[in-house]
Amino acid sequence: MHSQRHPLAVAIGVLLCVSAANHAQAQEATAQSTAEQAKTMDTVTVTGSHIKRAQISGVGPVTVVDAETIERSGATTIETLLQRLPASAGFAGNQTNAYWANNGYGTTQVNLRGLGINRTLVLLNGRRIVNGGTGANASVDLNVIPVAMIDRIEVLKDGASAIYGADAVAGVVNIITKKEFDGAQLNARYGETFGGDGADYAFDLSWGTSSDRGSLMGSVSYSESQAVNMASRAPCGLGEVDGRLECVGSSATIGGRARLADGTTVNFNQDPNGDGDFYEPYSSIHNYNGNPSLNAVNPIKRLSFSAFGDMVLAEDLNLFTELMFTNRRSNQLATPGAIGQYRPINIAADHPTNPTGQNLVLQRKRLEEAGPREFYQETDTFRAVLGLEGRFGMGWEWNAAINWGRNTGDDGSTNVANLDRVDQTLNTALCSNAPGAAIPCADYLGYGDVSPEVLDYILFTTRDTGGNEQRSFTANLSGQLFEMPAGWVGFATGVEARKDRGWRDPDQLTQMGIANSNAQQRIDGEYTAKEAFVEFAVPLLQGMALADSLTFNAAARYSDYDLFGNDVNYKVGLDWQVVPSFKLRGIYSTAFRVPNVPELFGGVSEGNLTTADPCSGWSSQPASSTVYQNCQAYGVPVGYTQLGNTILTTTGGNVDLEPEDAETFTVGAVWTPAFAKGLTLTLDYYDIKIDNAIRSVAGSTKLSLCYNTPDLAHPFCGSEHFTRNPVTGEVDFLSAQPVNTASERVSGIDLGMLYELQMAGWDTIINFDLSYLDRYDFVPYPGGEEIDYAGKITGGQGSYTQWRAFASLTMARDAWSGSYSLQYIGSADDINAAPGDIGDHAPSVTYHNVQLKYAVSDAFDVSLGIDNLWDKDPPFIQSYTDANTDTMTYDLLGRRWYARIGYRW
Repeated sequence: MHSQRHPLAVAIGVLLCVSAANHAQAQEATAQSTAEQAKTMDTVTVTGSHIKRAQISGVGPVTVVDAETIERSGATTIETLLQRLPASAGFAGNQTNAYWANNGYGTTQVNLRGLGINRTLVLLNGRRIVNGGTGANASVDLNVIPVAMIDRIEVLKDGASAIYGADAVAGVVNIITKKEFDGAQLNARYGETFGGDGADYAFDLSWGTSSDRGSLMGSVSYSESQAVNMASRAPCGLGEVDGRLECVGSSATIGGRARLADGTTVNFNQDPNGDGDFYEPYSSIHNYNGNPSLNAVNPIKRLSFSAFGDMVLAEDLNLFTELMFTNRRSNQLATPGAIGQYRPINIAADHPTNPTGQNLVLQRKRLEEAGPREFYQETDTFRAVLGLEGRFGMGWEWNAAINWGRNTGDDGSTNVANLDRVDQTLNTALCSNAPGAAIPCADYLGYGDVSPEVLDYILFTTRDTGGNEQRSFTANLSGQLFEMPAGWVGFATGVEARKDRGWRDPDQLTQMGIANSNAQQRIDGEYTAKEAFVEFAVPLLQGMALADSLTFNAAARYSDYDLFGNDVNYKVGLDWQVVPSFKLRGIYSTAFRVPNVPELFGGVSEGNLTTADPCSGWSSQPASSTVYQNCQAYGVPVGYTQLGNTILTTTGGNVDLEPEDAETFTVGAVWTPAFAKGLTLTLDYYDIKIDNAIRSVAGSTKLSLCYNTPDLAHPFCGSEHFTRNPVTGEVDFLSAQPVNTASERVSGIDLGMLYELQMAGWDTIINFDLSYLDRYDFVPYPGGEEIDYAGKITGGQGSYTQWRAFASLTMARDAWSGSYSLQYIGSADDINAAPGDIGDHAPSVTYHNVQLKYAVSDAFDVSLGIDNLWDKDPPFIQSYTDANTDTMTYDLLGRRWYARIGYRW
C-alpha cells in the first residue's frame, strides 16, 4: 500500500494558514432540536469523532435528520430520505431503478457526492453493518433497517477513514436507533397515487420499559409497496426518428429475426392467427414493446424485529445489546426471454420448420408464448451486538463490543430457457411430434408456433443462493488527558478487529452456460482487518480577541489487512470560533476503500472476446512508428498476423487489487448573526481526489495503449495484463479483470440555512440546503481521455447535475402542525446525446410535498400528506434507463397521497 503523498506537517501548515469551518446543519427543520439538546448536555458524541464534545457543530459538515422529520416526510424507506439530500448524486438503488442495481436486484443504498455506493460508509449506532443482498455484495442494503426504529440519521459529508476505517471516502451515514422508551406506540400508514395504483402501507408496533436498573425496547415493523406497471407511465420506449419521437422497441422480436445464407435479414410471422410459414424482410416495425412487461415501481415486502436493551451491572458498568432481524421479499417483472443471444441457433434449409429454403441463423426469438419472466429475491439479515460500557476517574469512558451480522438470500428468475434443451427440440433425430413425447419438437420461426409442451420442456426457474457475514470486535476509550491554559485536551483511542466474508452460488445451469443468461461463476472470499486509532482535540486559544476558541483536531488510524498489507490514514483540522456568532473550520484527511469481495474473488473465467492485436502486421508499418518499434522490442516475430478477430480473455475478480486512496479537504464557515435570533447560515467547500480507483479495462484497450506508448512505458505493458507466446508471438494471456487504474476528482460547495422564529403565533422553522457540483473529472486509466461528469446526466449511472437543493417550511401551533417542502434537481446535459437531438438536455425539475398533522390528544394523532403535489412528469432524455427517463433521478409515480395514524399508551 502506498505512502501518503502529503506529510502531516504540510497539511497542518495549510490548515493553519487557510482556517476553515463546516457545519452541523439539520436537513429538515426539527433536526435543530438535536443541536439544542447537545447544547444542554455536558458532552455528546456525534458522527465524525470519538471524542465527546460540548458542541455538535465541532466535528465537520454534518446533516441531521431526526425522528420528527422522518415522520413528516411520510417515507417508509430510508433511501427515500437519503436520496433527497442535495449531497446525494449518481446512482443508488431503489424500487424504481431495481433493474439497474449493481448491488443486487431489490437492494437500496445511498451515494454521497455521486462517488459510488461503496464509497459511503453506513453505520448503525456507530458500528458497521453487514453488506446486504443475495450474496457477495458490495454495500449495505438499507432495507434491513426499519424506519420506525430510527431516532435520527447523521450524515457526515467528509472523508473519515482516520476515524472509522475503510470505505468512508465520500462520507458516513450513521443511523441511530431509539433506545429508551416507556409504554407502547402503534403507527399505521397507507398511501397510493391519485391514479389509484402504487399502493404502499406500513405498520409498526414499539414498546419499552426503563428504570434505574436499565431499559428494554422492542419493535415489530412491516411494510409493503405494490407494483406499478411501466406502460402506465411510459406506453413504449421512445427514440428520435426523422426529428420526432416514435416507439422504437427491441429488435428481439416475437416472430423471430433471422439472417439467411444470402445475407438477407428476415422476420417471421407475428400474427397469432396468421400463416406460420410467413416471413418478410425485417424492419423496425417488427420490434417488440417491452414496457407492458416491466414495472415502473417494483413490489417489495419487509418484516423486521428488533430489540435494544441495557442493564446496570454496577455503579459505573453497563451491559448493552442490540438484536435485529429483517426479512425482505422483492420481485421484478421482466420481458420474456429471447433465445439466440447467448448461443447461436442454426437451422438448416431442409429443416421441417424452415420455410425459407436457405440455411439461417436465428438471431433473436422472444419467447412471448411463455409470458413475462419474474425475478425474485428473498433475504434474511441478522445482526447482534453485545457489549460493556463504563466510566472511571474524572470523565473517562470506555466501551467494548462484539458485532455479528449475517445476510443470506435466494434469488432467481422464472421462464428461463435451457439452451441444451432448445437444441434438442430442433434435433429431428432426438425430438418427436408424437403426443407425450419425451423431447417434443419445436418450431421457433413465427409467433404462436411454440407449443405448451415445448415450453414446459425448455423452461425452468433458476435459483441462486448466497450471503454476507461480518464479525468484529471494537474497544474504545475516551476522556480528557490534561488541562492547558485554553482548556482540557480531549483524547480517544481504540482498536477494531473485523472479518468480512461474501459468497454467491449461481444456479448450476447458469454456471455451466446452459441457462439462457449471462454465465456466472461461484464467488467465495473473505478478508480480515486489524486496526487501531488515536484522536486528539487540543484547545489552543480561549476567550481572546478574534479567538473565542481555537481547537486543533488530529486523528490517525493504522490498518493491517491480511490481503493488502498495512496503511496509515490521518486527519487534521482547525475549529476556530472567531466570535460567538461566527466560526471557521477546515479539515484535511486521507481515506481509502478496500476492494470488495466480488472485485477480489468474482469467479474468474475465460472467453474469446473480439479484440484487435496492434502487432498484427507490425513489420509492414513504417520503421519509425511507435507500434513497429514496440512490437519489435517485445519480440513479436516478423510477419506476425493475428489469426481471427478474437483473443482468449480472462475476466472476473482480481485478488491482486489494492485499496483505493483518497484525499479530502473541506473548508467553510458557520454564522449565527445576533440581529436574527434563531438564524444559522453555513457555507462549505469540499474537494475529494481519488487515486488507484478500481476499474475494468477491455483487453483491446490495454493492448492499444501499451503498443502506442513509446518504449512500452505504459503500465498496461506489464505481464499481469498480457503475455505472448515467445515462438509464435500470439497473445496467450490477456486480462480484462479489474485493476487500480482510474482517478477521480470531485469538488463543490454546500450552502445551508436554518431559521427558527415565531410567525403570527406559530412556531416556524425554515430550512434550506443547497449543493453545487463544481467538477467531477474521471480518468479511466493512464493516458485515457478525461470525462467530465459535472452538469451531465448519464445512461445507467444517474445524474450529476450541478445544482441540487432541498427546502422546507414547518409550522406548529397547539394541536396543528404542517410542512411544505421542495426538492430541486437542476438541469443537465445527456452525456451520450449529440447537441440538438431530442432529449439531449434535461430541464430542471422541482417536486413539491405537503403534510398536515393534527394531534387529537396526547396519545393520538393523524397525518395527511401529498408528494409531488403538482404531478410533475419526469423529463425525456435520450440515454434513458427505463420509462424514457433517468430512473435513478426522477419520480415515476406522480402525485400521490398518504395518511398516517399514531397511537401511544
